[in-house]
Amino acid sequence: MSTSAGSVGAVTPQALCFDEPLALQSGASIAGYTLMIETYGTLNSDKSNAVLICHALNASHHVAGYYADQPKNIGWWDNMVGPGKPVDTKRFFVIGINNLGSCFGSTGPMHPNPATGKPYGADFPVVTVEDWVNAQARVADRLGIRQFAAVMGGSLGGMQALAWSILYPDRLQHCVVIASTPKLSAQNIAFNDVARQAILTDPDFHGGDFYAHGVVPRRGLRVARMIGHITYLSDDDMAEKFGRDLKAGDYQFGYGVDFEIESYLRYQGDKFSDYFDANTYLLITKALDYFDPARHTGGDLAAALAHTQASFLLASFTTDWRFSPERSREIVQALISNRRTVSYAEIDAPHGHDAFLLDDARYLNLVAAYFNRIDAGLQGGTA
Repeated sequence: MSTSAGSVGAVTPQALCFDEPLALQSGASIAGYTLMIETYGTLNSDKSNAVLICHALNASHHVAGYYADQPKNIGWWDNMVGPGKPVDTKRFFVIGINNLGSCFGSTGPMHPNPATGKPYGADFPVVTVEDWVNAQARVADRLGIRQFAAVMGGSLGGMQALAWSILYPDRLQHCVVIASTPKLSAQNIAFNDVARQAILTDPDFHGGDFYAHGVVPRRGLRVARMIGHITYLSDDDMAEKFGRDLKAGDYQFGYGVDFEIESYLRYQGDKFSDYFDANTYLLITKALDYFDPARHTGGDLAAALAHTQASFLLASFTTDWRFSPERSREIVQALISNRRTVSYAEIDAPHGHDAFLLDDARYLNLVAAYFNRIDAGLQGGTA
């Protein structure tokens, strides 16, 4: 990475409003919705240097930089996107979009339903990864971007990038899929359902209409986040950070916090319940569960990817047991069978699934090298 790497600086989100109904995979549709976006860098004259960053479960359109009135609110992938960083905003025009149904400004369950004037709540339609991609394509249309230089994401964002290559094969040159999977395992679906049950059974949930009651199902959200956070970390990472360290130096012989790991998880749960919406959590975990591009090809992933045209970069992390390297290799093999151009790296990192957000030099240099190739292609070389 360049030694001149820096921040994109203060950024300002934009709200894009769409009146035309968006047909959803469930058979429902939604009209009059808003999508929040942020952009970084400059779109070139032929609009060929645009990069779409797709976000994961609890992230948003705020990919990089900070807000002038909230200088500590730094974008969730700020180490990846910016001047001199792997996705270099001196060369690329980067777009972050907050997905439909989220709770960071895009239309979601907490927003008024035009039909009733009250918050959608439980009436907000279930959305899928493919629905998000279709909505993102409308943003590209609005910005006049016919083809992305790359679509990139980690975890759930990687699913969206993969879906882009299938749904809009001629609208992206490169597909970058980090720490992701072609579908959730039964174990992953089980974790998601336990988390959802924690929310659904919270007395303050009120069937999803808790807004009208002036409450938040904090207990459910706390437990959901604690469950999720356990799966994002590796056993080695937990052992190194916390081990069996005691909060008060000795056993308390009660059911409060004894161990440092308990304190950490409760802190993460409390923080999450302050800013995340319970209905959004249900929606996004269900979208994770439903993603399975090979569902309509009899489980044949190669057949599902047969019409892709992009070149691909995939990366996985050895200690990521949530979206293990084996799942990335499935995608690689399916692409190779279709004679696609594929680069794959399996990075030995101790941090579990969260590694895709962290500062591992090998990982960041890998992405930087790949985007250097993309830029060379835009300048007339070979990408």
